[in-house]
Amino acid sequence: MRFTGTDAYVAGKDLMVAVNAAITLERPLLVKGEPGTGKTELAFQIAEALGLRLIQWTVKSTTRAAQGLYEYDAVSRLRDSQLGDEKVNDIRNYIRRGKLWEAFASDERVVLLIDEIDKADIEFPNDLLQELDKMEFDVYETDETVRARHRPIVVVTSNNEKELPDAFLRRCFFHYIQFPDPETLAKIVVVHHPGIKKELVRAALTQFYELREQPGVKKRPAASEALDWIRLLVAEDIEPKDLRESPTSALPKLAGALLKNEQDVHLFERLAFLARRG
Repeated sequence: MRFTGTDAYVAGKDLMVAVNAAITLERPLLVKGEPGTGKTELAFQIAEALGLRLIQWTVKSTTRAAQGLYEYDAVSRLRDSQLGDEKVNDIRNYIRRGKLWEAFASDERVVLLIDEIDKADIEFPNDLLQELDKMEFDVYETDETVRARHRPIVVVTSNNEKELPDAFLRRCFFHYIQFPDPETLAKIVVVHHPGIKKELVRAALTQFYELREQPGVKKRPAASEALDWIRLLVAEDIEPKDLRESPTSALPKLAGALLKNEQDVHLFERLAFLARRG
């Protein structure tokens, strides 16, 4: 079972090595990188390439590790007992399975995505150490142990908003997705827009990287934003010759797809104004 990328996802050699190493070691694959570099999409493409089902657990700031295992609804059970409902005789009626339980109970191997783990409390990763290591956990209300029938392929993504605990890092295989170079991003664009004019791709990416690397930019546009922008250029039938001006000479066309705060818009407006005066 080896990952070699898919037609819909341009995966570099280092990334394919990391995925296959994690599969071989049966360790979670911890993927970091700038937002918009395809971390979440990677899990979908691993599942697609290997013919496996994907189970996605999207982590929020309020998410607790126990929710990935199960939740016991004591309030509903109390209410039903007051109403005389016979369901109260079986406590299992009030236990809701979490994403880890769903992955462990699957009849076949699955890909489990724990998305944006750094959004949760700092103790969240540590609270999952034993479950991800031993692939089992206890359900105290029913006095049973849930064990994984097939060890899932676990992909964990992080945007580096918080440092993850050392104990958690030791149990993972780590890979950082670098921001794609122009050649790689051009391949990604062609995957998303088959038949796009090469001249348009070249002109658009030249302007995109000039904008992204401009000193003083507060929020550098991500690869996903470049794809959105080029999609708009195609939809508006923009000619390559209309993109040859530097972003410091004129605000890029459809700039709202790339510049996401007023400081950056003002920066390029000011640079364009100075260029015109010069």
